[in-house]
Amino acid sequence: MAESIREAYIRRNPKSAALFPRFKQIFPSGGGGHDGYVTSPFPIAIERGLGSRKWDVDGNEYIDYGLGSASLLLGHSHPEVVEALMQAAPSGSHYGAPVEKVLEWGERVCSLIPCADKVRFVGSGAESTALAIRIARAYSGKDKIIRWESHYHGWHDYVMPGNLSPFDVPASTGIPRGAVDSVIVLPPDLAALESILASDNDIAGVITEGSGASYGTVPLEPGFVQGVRDLTRKYDVVMILDEVITGFRWSPGGLQQNLGIEPDLCTMAKILTGGLPGGAVAGREQFMAVMEITGDAQHDRYERVYHGGTFNANPYCAATGNAALNIVATGEMQANADRMAERLRVGLREIVDRYEVAACVYGESSTFHIFFGAKSIDGLDANSLKSAPPEVQTNFRQGLQVRGVDLMSRTSGVLSGVHTEADINQSLEAFDGTIKAMMDEGLISHE
Repeated sequence: MAESIREAYIRRNPKSAALFPRFKQIFPSGGGGHDGYVTSPFPIAIERGLGSRKWDVDGNEYIDYGLGSASLLLGHSHPEVVEALMQAAPSGSHYGAPVEKVLEWGERVCSLIPCADKVRFVGSGAESTALAIRIARAYSGKDKIIRWESHYHGWHDYVMPGNLSPFDVPASTGIPRGAVDSVIVLPPDLAALESILASDNDIAGVITEGSGASYGTVPLEPGFVQGVRDLTRKYDVVMILDEVITGFRWSPGGLQQNLGIEPDLCTMAKILTGGLPGGAVAGREQFMAVMEITGDAQHDRYERVYHGGTFNANPYCAATGNAALNIVATGEMQANADRMAERLRVGLREIVDRYEVAACVYGESSTFHIFFGAKSIDGLDANSLKSAPPEVQTNFRQGLQVRGVDLMSRTSGVLSGVHTEADINQSLEAFDGTIKAMMDEGLISHE
């Protein structure tokens, strides 16, 4: 009898298996620092990465479509980013004072991002959306934020309502009632948005993952982001565009440059730092002004947004951020990543069509998504597109891993500017073998 996907996964990863009990002893669920690392029977422990590839502790090599949760548009260990970090490291990690390299970093952001008159660096993508929401509330003097079902904006209290299905229950316990009551969760529907904006005068802003939920897993209708921009202007509420993933990936100026839309505020992380911790909020002058320290005691204590953070804009992240943004500014990395992603999507469609499985392939820019369950995603919402059976998701990813390919999450991935045609060809062989193995095990079937 042929070896199953799970059996092959266990056989290939004895060192990862041996490490897992130690991970479980120290970390809740054994995931280390992220819920997404938890899987059955154990996660693969990675040792190093270079270019489009990474290697685990057992010596297995993978073509990587996770890329640091989409942080590594330049691929793993890009030599210019590594050199920038090595040059910065001997001078110290923290001075408690402004750094010239941070000024250069901020200038690069403002030159690339259309809405960026001013920028404020933070410690992560989740911190960027938390700060953007606070700025929106401070600017407007209002309390409520509108967000869309299933869009992902990090893990803090104000973005847990509406993150996971069912959308009327926060995605985590421990969220205070006040936070839940201050967030309005809507399906991605412009008519629903206008109805709320017209009837509730306590709306501070609207936050949108511009690609659609989870980097386009649940795509938005064409024109949707423009519609949000039009309605937020009409009703004088703050538009926050979450570009933590799309920023610098969809284009050097992010999704907003592609669409020709300027939000009031945008959030960034990941590529911003060259793949190190950090993030930023950028926006128009009038909105960012609520952070100004004026010297007026009344204003500075009661009328401005307070923001701290020990490691914001630290010298190491400034160095790698400058190196990365200098490269992404040319657009060459994005163009190659997009080309390779389209080549991959075309090849994946040919595979699912050849095996006549009920699945479809989609994606924009340098992303790809596979949905098992239908030949088209037309008419499907987040409840459907994010509800593939866990055994299908797990076996799909592990089936690829045992064939030398890794994904980002669920059944999706992103590409870098250093993926090659040879990577794509090898990956398609792995996808082909995985689809066949899943059919042989009865995990997926003909349409």
